[in-house]
Amino acid sequence: VCVSLSHWVCVCTLWSKVCSPKDFIIDPRENILIYCEAKGKPHPSFSWTRNGTHFDVEKDSKVLMKPSSGTLVIDISGEKAEAYEGIYQCTARNEHGTAVSNNIFIRQSRSPLWSKERKEAIMVQVGVSLVLQCRPPAGLPPPIIFWMDNNFQRLPQNTRVSQALNGDLYFSNVLLDDTRNDYICYARFPHTQTIQQKQPITVKVLDNSPSGERRPSFMAPLGRSSTQMALRGGVLELECIAEGLPTPEVSWYKESGDLPSSRMSFHNFQKTLKIADVMEADAGDYRCTAKNSLGSAHHTIKVNVKAAPFWISAPRNLILAPKETGILTCRVSGDPKPQIAWSVNGVPIEDSPKDTSRKVEDDTVILSDVQTGSSAVYQCNASNEFGYLLANAFVNVLAEAPRVLTPPNNVYQVITNNPAFLDCASFGSPIPTITWFKDSQTSILNRDPYVIHNNGTLEINVAQSLNSGKYTCIASNNLGTRENHVYLEVKEPTRILAQPEYMVVQRNRKAVFECKVKHDPTLIPTMNWLKDNGELPDDERFLVDTDSLTINEVTEEDEGTYTCVMNTTLDQDSASAMLTVVEATPTPAIVYEEPDPPTDLELTDQRERSVQLTWIPGDEHNSPTQIQYEDLLHQAGVWHNLTEEEGTKTTAHLDLSPYAYYSFRVLAVNHVGYSQPSQPSRQYRTNPAAPDVNPTDVHGVGTEHNNLVISWKELTGLQSNGPGLQYKVNWRQKDVEEDWLSETVANASKYVVSGTPTFVPYEVKVQAVNDYGNGPAPEAVVGYSGEDVPMSAPESVQVLVQNGTLAEVHWEPVLTSMVRGRLQGYKVLYTATRDPHNEQQVLLFSGNRTDGRLPGLKPYSLYTLNIRVVNGKGEGPPSPNHNFETPEGVPGPPSFLRIKNTDMDSLTLEWGPPQDNNGRLTGYTLKYQPVNSSNELGPVEEMMFPANETTVVLADLKYSTRYKFYFNAKTIKGSGPTITEEAVTIMDEVRPIGPAFTNVNSSVVGEEGAVISWEYFGPDKNVYVEYIVENSKEDWTKECVNGSSGSQTYLIKGLKPGTSYRVRLVVKDHSEATIHSTEELVITLPAMKSDQVDLATQGWFIGLMCAIALLILVLLIICFIKRNKGGKYPVKEKEDAHQDPEIQPMKDDDGTFGEYSDTEDHKPLKGSRTPSNGTVKRDDSDDSLVDYGEGGDGQFNEDGSFIGQYSGKKEKDTHEGNESSEAPSPVNAMNSFV
Repeated sequence: VCVSLSHWVCVCTLWSKVCSPKDFIIDPRENILIYCEAKGKPHPSFSWTRNGTHFDVEKDSKVLMKPSSGTLVIDISGEKAEAYEGIYQCTARNEHGTAVSNNIFIRQSRSPLWSKERKEAIMVQVGVSLVLQCRPPAGLPPPIIFWMDNNFQRLPQNTRVSQALNGDLYFSNVLLDDTRNDYICYARFPHTQTIQQKQPITVKVLDNSPSGERRPSFMAPLGRSSTQMALRGGVLELECIAEGLPTPEVSWYKESGDLPSSRMSFHNFQKTLKIADVMEADAGDYRCTAKNSLGSAHHTIKVNVKAAPFWISAPRNLILAPKETGILTCRVSGDPKPQIAWSVNGVPIEDSPKDTSRKVEDDTVILSDVQTGSSAVYQCNASNEFGYLLANAFVNVLAEAPRVLTPPNNVYQVITNNPAFLDCASFGSPIPTITWFKDSQTSILNRDPYVIHNNGTLEINVAQSLNSGKYTCIASNNLGTRENHVYLEVKEPTRILAQPEYMVVQRNRKAVFECKVKHDPTLIPTMNWLKDNGELPDDERFLVDTDSLTINEVTEEDEGTYTCVMNTTLDQDSASAMLTVVEATPTPAIVYEEPDPPTDLELTDQRERSVQLTWIPGDEHNSPTQIQYEDLLHQAGVWHNLTEEEGTKTTAHLDLSPYAYYSFRVLAVNHVGYSQPSQPSRQYRTNPAAPDVNPTDVHGVGTEHNNLVISWKELTGLQSNGPGLQYKVNWRQKDVEEDWLSETVANASKYVVSGTPTFVPYEVKVQAVNDYGNGPAPEAVVGYSGEDVPMSAPESVQVLVQNGTLAEVHWEPVLTSMVRGRLQGYKVLYTATRDPHNEQQVLLFSGNRTDGRLPGLKPYSLYTLNIRVVNGKGEGPPSPNHNFETPEGVPGPPSFLRIKNTDMDSLTLEWGPPQDNNGRLTGYTLKYQPVNSSNELGPVEEMMFPANETTVVLADLKYSTRYKFYFNAKTIKGSGPTITEEAVTIMDEVRPIGPAFTNVNSSVVGEEGAVISWEYFGPDKNVYVEYIVENSKEDWTKECVNGSSGSQTYLIKGLKPGTSYRVRLVVKDHSEATIHSTEELVITLPAMKSDQVDLATQGWFIGLMCAIALLILVLLIICFIKRNKGGKYPVKEKEDAHQDPEIQPMKDDDGTFGEYSDTEDHKPLKGSRTPSNGTVKRDDSDDSLVDYGEGGDGQFNEDGSFIGQYSGKKEKDTHEGNESSEAPSPVNAMNSFV
């Protein structure tokens, strides 16, 4: 809402977060924010009403009004949003009046719960139609409906299954695949962002009594006709959903006119027609047609367009002086016709104080003889059942002397022959009268070349230098006068006098382009050079001077168009020339020069349209001459070729054009080139006249469906023949009895005629006119108004299938009136529906064809086809889809044929089915034959295989023989193309030449392992990895590995750290003979890390062990020495006393002892007694070594060395008093030590 509360220009905006100030749906989780802003002097105060009564903002702690504003912020946290629902209106007032806003309807968004219901499974037969109802709860705003399954995936929709505008899911016919138990309707409520779901619906499709094919009929809407209402400016959605089998296609047609193509769109698989920005012209009968192969059905929807009130002319603010009269107009339209009510300062005008100066006449308020102090804000309210409009208009009764708002002493600069605009903005009440003066002397009247606009601006149509000077504008009313001075400077135009010329330069020579410019001396010019409309190359060879461009040592890259552009702050001029670089030619032995220029030019026999030119030739007489002219009036500085004369002539008769300022010059020419031009002749002016010619290249072509663009090639300045050149454009519809229509335009090369019928012929002609008369009568040219897309589709489409790859299509042509443009042809679009990867094919048959051929079809395919008529604007609607099927054909070649597992007498063939079956495969045919060394073919073997086979093993083949295989697929139509392959069986005991191993590599893994990788290509499976320590003479260690072909790897474990190994791969036959062997690889393993050192290799440990061993040896030696010195042991006596035959006497001669039993066997030592407690008692001799033995290991070798260990403790029997009391022997000492 725009409001002004004083004479200041101000704006009041009143809006809500939803862009419509009249309906505001709030989110109960967010605060309510209602904007109300107004400006005025003094600053206005604000108040609110709710539901028609005063809303006391200060008494409600939850409501805050922003300072210096009327905007309300309502905090609904902890409160129910319903408490603040209602109709709000903002009022802004100051001492000059009161403005009010639109009514703002505040409502809380709602998302009610779905009522719980128990859904029984729906049983339906195949082929019948079905509707699954959604019926969501009514929300505010209404919810958005969509159907999904249990996995939250949208259910697929197509021409057969689709969702209606009301959310129901329609099936034109059901299939067995439609059986499922999770048809779920979801409702999403936008404002609360909540989603609710209906109980899942179960559909079971039965096949015990399927429905047959049938004609279409409509499921929605029902009946043959229905009505629908739409609001102007809104969106119209028309829906037609049909059932039938096969699935029908839906098309739309408006019976009373054309569908609005620019605002129209189809949705939901053509079932919904949507028209945006509805207009009154959209009312009428819309016909939807459902069609399948069995027939069609029709439904007519009558659309009525109503309109909420809309503005034709809203009331505007008025500034009136006392005693003046003003009118407020509130013109609206709508359907039904709106009722208009006026208010003053927010009070209905009939309830406000009576004012004799005010008169209300329906949509007009007339204020006459107003008085100071009667300022007020008037409200106009226009309403009908569909809405209302409210506008505020401030009537300010004000008496104020004039003020000029344009800054003083402004300087305006323009170029000669351009319009000039001098501003004089003013304010005052009454509205000031503007008067202009030039140089403070002459009063300027509103006549040519001056025009004074209503806002006080002075326009000079064609500014000339004499218009320069000081201008004064005076604003005056009955309260005073104000004046303001501005200055106009008319500048000379910038013109290029000597423009660059086309040059042909030899490579490595110099090229110089001249560009001499004339400009107004008070303007600062800037010269720029361009190459091919871009910047010059950054090359020091390019030298830019004030009036020239020099290119040194030109190359082929320098070729192009060079443009000099002269810019000033007000205008610019440019000129271009091309540079061509050619190869350098040898310097001729004789140097030729150009002729000297002619001299002494003289004009004689001067007439209106001709003149005679004479001259004196220069040196090299008899050279042909070229006469050029310059038109100083239209193209100053540009010379044009006029005529050529023979070298013997020194005079020429020149035909001239009217209204030109001629200068002439003469150039001589020989085989070297042109001479320098002569000095120009004196100027010769011809008088103006009516045009001699009319514009050429006249055409009439429409660019829109309702216009005709008439274009032509403008006359040159020389062809104008006089000032005031204009073009009289004439047109009329061809073959219609009506007068010519005409329009005169200037400085234009086209004229647009609007409101024409679509694509009708027009006669057009263009005549040149100037201030001295009209040109010759022009000839009429036939053109056509604009095209529109065709309205209808071809009918009676038939397809005649010739064979599996060719079909003929026939159709009835579209009526010429329905083409609505220049017929370009018919476009046929067809797609193979069984192939998901097949793209749509398009063929365009030019001209008014009624048939065409479709080549390159795939056999055994189902195609869908439609046809559209094409004009210059685009394509028309498609014809109903037509299905046709191609017969079976021979299949394509099998996708591959591979040979595997080749052996001496067998191999395996593996193949893939054809990519294009072109029918039902019946099987495969294999033929093969041997090929000898001279490429002669042997007998052919043939085998047949069923269609489901993909591999075969061929046995009983000859070894070391080449075979050739021929393989193809078959359908009932025959065999397809054959693919071939060759293979050689393996030679017995003779192996193929060539490497069996490739890409052999090795890598170390840790400290005890290595990985070997290779690629193997060979028939033998006995593959081994062999390795040996480098420089070792041991045998190779052999490990069997995977013998399959292809890439392989193997991990060798248990290698010794810090050691180098030689490794190789070998292939062996059944007799372990090596067939293939790779080169040896050397692998070095890293040494063991320091934290894993072997103790047995450490020096200190070895030294310690040696010291211990040496000490033991010394002790043993001492023992033997002591024993020998101790006398004879009475062993023999003890043996005799015991009479134990098992005791073997010790032989003194060799120093050996008898054999003693192991103590671990729990036997008493021989020659001893064992007490009951298990202890061993001493014998009579303390020195017997038997007492020191421990087990069977305690013995001496035959060489007398001691190899046992001594352990235990010698016990003494206290019961025997005759025991020896001597000190322990060295053996006892050693026993204790150990």
